[in-house]
Amino acid sequence: MSHSPSESASTAPVRVAVDVGGTFTDIVLEQEPRRWSAKLLTTPDAPETAVLQGIEELLGQAGLAWPRVDLLILGTTLATNALIERKGARTALLTTAGFRDLVEIGLEDRFAQYDIFLDKPEPLVPRPWRHGVTERVDAHGQVLTPLDEAQVVALAGELTRAGIESVAVCLLHSYAHPGHERRIRELLKQHAPQLWVSLSSDVCAEIREYPRLSTVSANAYVQPQVSGYLRRLNEAARQRGLRDEPFLMTSGGAIATLQTGIDEPVRLVESGPAGGAIARVNHLGVVQVGPDSAGSSPGPAAYGNGGELPTVTDAHALIGTVTPERFAVGKVGLRPELARQAIQAHLAGPAGLDAPQAAQAIIEVVSENMANAARVHASELGKAAEEHTLIAFGGAAPLHAAGLARKLGIGRVIIPESAGVGSAVGFLWAPIAYQAVRSFHQRLADIDHGAVQRLLDELTAGVDTVVRRAAPHAPLHHKRVVFMRYSGQGHEIAVELPDGPFDAAASARLGAAFAERYAQLYGRSLPHVAPEAVSWSVAAQAGERRARPRDHIASGPATAARQAGTRRLYDFDRNDWIEVPTYERQALDAEQKLAGPALVVEDETTTFVPAGFEARRSRLGSLVLDDIKAAAARAAKDPA
Repeated sequence: MSHSPSESASTAPVRVAVDVGGTFTDIVLEQEPRRWSAKLLTTPDAPETAVLQGIEELLGQAGLAWPRVDLLILGTTLATNALIERKGARTALLTTAGFRDLVEIGLEDRFAQYDIFLDKPEPLVPRPWRHGVTERVDAHGQVLTPLDEAQVVALAGELTRAGIESVAVCLLHSYAHPGHERRIRELLKQHAPQLWVSLSSDVCAEIREYPRLSTVSANAYVQPQVSGYLRRLNEAARQRGLRDEPFLMTSGGAIATLQTGIDEPVRLVESGPAGGAIARVNHLGVVQVGPDSAGSSPGPAAYGNGGELPTVTDAHALIGTVTPERFAVGKVGLRPELARQAIQAHLAGPAGLDAPQAAQAIIEVVSENMANAARVHASELGKAAEEHTLIAFGGAAPLHAAGLARKLGIGRVIIPESAGVGSAVGFLWAPIAYQAVRSFHQRLADIDHGAVQRLLDELTAGVDTVVRRAAPHAPLHHKRVVFMRYSGQGHEIAVELPDGPFDAAASARLGAAFAERYAQLYGRSLPHVAPEAVSWSVAAQAGERRARPRDHIASGPATAARQAGTRRLYDFDRNDWIEVPTYERQALDAEQKLAGPALVVEDETTTFVPAGFEARRSRLGSLVLDDIKAAAARAAKDPA
């Protein structure tokens, strides 16, 4: 991409966003009004390698240097991938004596209660590496049994001999009294300094032992891998001239500091692998896809890097829905013949299918898995999926979006600009924010106003400190939330607490707000039952970030789109190969229409428009796909 001196010399802020996935690392550099993007294979043994390479590539294209970067934001699926694929650290658990099996007992429920063949997932920490520690604290934070420090010292040696890398510490009621957990960390650091140590009172200072235990175990499990990567990347970027340390995208959609990610990498858990999920024929002779991923090394068979097992990417390479020379901005030359060999050997042969049929089966299984997840989610929220619009982003999503929409009865699909690196683009507009939660059980009738005020002040100071590192001068906005219930209930609802001192008037307003919110949710309140507060939350946000408005694309009369070429695809319905037109997305004028089957190609992704769908590019740049039958039905139902 060429640039004029005036463009390179622009004084507009330079912002870079990076999304490290299991297969690809997506990078976006923005200096308004221009944007550059890159997509590279993730380097799993050292993820920072691809990140640094991609940033330098984009800086070169923009005519900029590292010191010009004003903001670097990182997001990663490394934590999620490690959890899903069980590729985290060798982790031990220290908990109150008598409770080491809680991580396996769980909530004593079944997530599929009618499945008589249900196998529960194995805990992240095997039983031999779970240890009970002599100590006990009650729910009010009173010490009933002092911590046996000699036992902890002995355990430090045992953990070292067992080759443990990371330790999760979760003691009973540590949200009310974190002192024992903190002392355990001191002793472990003193006698086994090589260990990573995660405390539940830091990571998740809330009631309910199993969720707290699960969270801190996950944090410990991924911490060595994720934190090591963050530290290496920060050091290498600063050596190249980056002025300020990178910031991180959290799973809550906000930006936090680098140290937050190092200490609490469980906050970084995001979406898992998709395009590289390993397909196989299971013991029942049924095609199964995932949950493990081929990643970037060796990657799908079509990469030609030694991968032998077929993946979703291989399926698309075989049936022709991806263009080999355009895949991943041309950085990965796909070899469809290798995809065919892998699918034939591992799927088509065992299942008694032709290779294209087996490839289509992979795609159908992936789409059906996504559709089932969407149905469950919609049902849990009391929503109807068909009443909504599907928005697709990510490198592979536009290939599956129309098929998924049809399975869900959704009539319209929107694929935004830069959808192939959509997560990274979104990072640039996320708010700089941080949230802290702590359990502190109080009956509203006899609440300790002073104790609550001290807690709120402490939480506020903590979140402000984190946000101020990223935005030292921006005005801060706070949101305080109390999780409340009626006495005797097992679940809470969130009630907003306005700013101001927490006094008798504030607690009265809180009680009224709780009754009103409860009635909104359940149709009635329970004035004869005492309300109580369980947990308190404070969130701080620096200013506001909003996506800048995009220029409108020039439009003329609605016309047929100009075809850029054709491509040979396998048509499952016909069980034959067909020629379909291809269109360059950037060459489409606003409101130009094209009918499926067709492919709309761009550097970062490809959109498949199946038969029965019509596509157009909106005046704001999004690609809009409409199911023709669904659109006709809507028009007949509502002629206006």
